Amino acid sequence: MRLTFKEVKDQIAKMIPKDVDYEIDLESAKVAIVTPTPRRFGGADGLVGRISKTVKRSIVVRPSDDIVMEEKDADVCIRELIPDKVEISVISFDRCLKEVLVQCDDPSTALGKRGAIKNQIMDKIGWILIMERTPPLESKTTHDIRGYRQAHWQERRKFMKEFGLNIYRPKRAGANWVRLTALGSYREVGRACHYITTNESRIMIDVGVNIASDTDPMPYFNAPEALPLEKIDAVVLTHAHLDHAGMLPVLFKYGYKGPVFCTPPTRDMMLLLQTDYLKVTSSEGKRPPYEMEHIRECMKHVIDVNWNETTDIAPDVKMTFHNAGHILGSSSVHLHIGDGVHNVVLTGDTKYEKSWLFDAASVRFPRCETLIIESTYGAAGDFQPSREEATMELQDVIKRTMSRNGKVICPVFAVGRSQEVMIAIDELFRSGEIPPVPVYLDGMIQEATAIHAAHPKYLTSTLRKSLQRDDGDNPFTSSWFRPVKGRDMRESIVLDHSPCIVLATSGMLNGGPVMEYFRNWAGDERNTLCFVGYQAEGTLGRRLQKGFGEVPMHIDGRTEIVKIGCEMVTIDGFSGHSDRKQLIDFVSEMSPRPKNVICHHGDYHKCNELGHSLREKFNVRTWAPKNLETVRLV
Repeated sequence: MRLTFKEVKDQIAKMIPKDVDYEIDLESAKVAIVTPTPRRFGGADGLVGRISKTVKRSIVVRPSDDIVMEEKDADVCIRELIPDKVEISVISFDRCLKEVLVQCDDPSTALGKRGAIKNQIMDKIGWILIMERTPPLESKTTHDIRGYRQAHWQERRKFMKEFGLNIYRPKRAGANWVRLTALGSYREVGRACHYITTNESRIMIDVGVNIASDTDPMPYFNAPEALPLEKIDAVVLTHAHLDHAGMLPVLFKYGYKGPVFCTPPTRDMMLLLQTDYLKVTSSEGKRPPYEMEHIRECMKHVIDVNWNETTDIAPDVKMTFHNAGHILGSSSVHLHIGDGVHNVVLTGDTKYEKSWLFDAASVRFPRCETLIIESTYGAAGDFQPSREEATMELQDVIKRTMSRNGKVICPVFAVGRSQEVMIAIDELFRSGEIPPVPVYLDGMIQEATAIHAAHPKYLTSTLRKSLQRDDGDNPFTSSWFRPVKGRDMRESIVLDHSPCIVLATSGMLNGGPVMEYFRNWAGDERNTLCFVGYQAEGTLGRRLQKGFGEVPMHIDGRTEIVKIGCEMVTIDGFSGHSDRKQLIDFVSEMSPRPKNVICHHGDYHKCNELGHSLREKFNVRTWAPKNLETVRLV
């Protein structure tokens, strides 16, 4: 039975002792008990835990404003109470949630025995204290987001209250039904957008851009089901890649005012990639579909949700994120609709294999009647080597190129593939098989790597431990990795005749700093151009893979023909997508196994063939709908 906000407050009032002063507020779906005596509520086993079980809602206890110390004074107090031998790198306040983040080199010492120092600090300053280890790399993006949220804390608090009131609105009359409308990425790759409607709610999952199309880059926002945009209850993001999150700011440009649910790494990566998309679009003389102000507006509306944390996102929809194994923070979305009316799992982009960065995608869900699965590599011939095989192939390419005193150019995507290639190179150099050479990181790679380091719990346990150690074992901070800082440094690298490796964006050779290295080095037979990511049709990278011996490049307003003399290699095993076998294995291992499967994020042939195979193997109903088609689930 769904409770209204008033009914929740009434139930809580019956459980809190009469002598306790408190108020009830909403932080999106969470019920916040705001009180000058937080200690009276205890932890999960205390009063707050009993309240949560009774009302069946997530409850948080927040200190009231009158016991919260001013930021400047609280900063001084924290530094005085934490032992001097602990090096503090960041103290950041979030007045919206009454939380203060402290990053330091030794959290266990800073917390004190059994949290004694932490409790002492919280009793004195009033703020909720969060202690973290200082990341090995500093991320400007995460720093900027913390600052922006603090600057706009009053708006965020207002928005969160509004989101919560919408979730707790009275139940609407009528029979239950659930539909999925395809607004993008159906029988195509790119501009992912799924629209789940029920008799109560409207949920949009992913809002991507079609990078390969200048004429039709957006999802079908003008479909009748999606309009007006301000009536959408919630937006959910599976991950930060532009083909899944690149058009989110367009919603805010044209009237959407609701919440955006995503993992913290997705929030950070999304800001980085959307900002870069604006820069690239403008530099190419195109008119961007949104401005920086719309990206900033997104940040005010983001609700952070960690993996395996269930939250209400609409009156009749509960959502849980599960690891998808694709990129940092990428998630499969589990939707529990109504009181058990229907359960949907949407994989997003998924990788059912452990990589150097991430564990394999999760396959265990509470319930699942309908699975919506990507089909990028769903056809019979779609096979990818393992990560180990791909790593060995890359290392062999590097050895071969270095033996002839050449240079390796790797066009890479800043997020995911760059970090995996870095780990493979680091492993090779540490092994002592060949002498290390400089590895230059050009583009957004260093910042994307810093965001990985800022979210260690989303990485494999092995990588997480190496990032936290101070013994020089961190693969991202090895001395051979050198960020390229500006055009002058890039030009000096291009003119240097010494062997080296360059990892540079963009990954499909359709712009970015990699073009400078390619133009100058592609003609030399000692060098190697190494593709480690997917090359879309129509891109320069795809033309080179097809064997073009020379290609035109537009440089300073003129066309220059670049002759290809270097070795060219494509290494497939670094993909963040599952191949056909992994997709079938994913469904085979799912618990519970779905009754219905909807295939998308692949051309018609791949979606249809994967659907046919799943239907034959598992006796499930399958669909491969076109964009703008609707499938009724209930």
